[in-house]
Amino acid sequence: MIDHPRRHFFDDEQRFAGNVNYDILHEGIRLKRNSLITGSCTPIYTYWKPAIERIRNYHSDIKLIVLLRNPMDRAFSHWNMYRERSQEELGFLEAIAAEKTRARSVAPLQLRRTSYLDRGFYSEQIERVFRFFPREQVHVIKFDDFRRRTLEVLDEVFGFLRVKPLVRVKNREQNRIAYERKISSEERRQIYEFYREDIARLESLLGWDCSEWKEI
Repeated sequence: MIDHPRRHFFDDEQRFAGNVNYDILHEGIRLKRNSLITGSCTPIYTYWKPAIERIRNYHSDIKLIVLLRNPMDRAFSHWNMYRERSQEELGFLEAIAAEKTRARSVAPLQLRRTSYLDRGFYSEQIERVFRFFPREQVHVIKFDDFRRRTLEVLDEVFGFLRVKPLVRVKNREQNRIAYERKISSEERRQIYEFYREDIARLESLLGWDCSEWKEI
């Protein structure tokens, strides 16, 4: 599958090295009369340091929806994806240990593919979002809530966007990748130690209770 060029627009360093042409963002969009919104989904934008400011500079009234998953599960899923694609030879903890060395090889940019651990430090990412967008334009969802009460969370999103909720929702799982194995208790314990302080910081920042993320 080939990504539409609208995706990864704001984390494209080559594009932003010169004069930026935003026309590509509008190609193929045909809003009907009385249509209210359009959007795109690119999860790396909160992680890629210049992206949020670039989005603000493009359109300061944009609304952002951010979905945050348990960082240990997110890291393991990220690693599993590249294992499934035969693009990661290292075991999970070995890959985590190699991440700093890999990051130095691409500095001053950030790791894209193998940033298993780094992408889970959410508090810095959310603080950056709030630095460029007022909180009323940002809706942050806990992945656990989305899984447990999908319809209710979707209604909250519709309310945030100020559009009518759908009468019926038929959920279809996409991009599901079979897991090579489950994350072990020891792996979860070791990774949690990296995230312990950041999770507490995120709880304070968002007023969340992330107790389920601390169950190791």
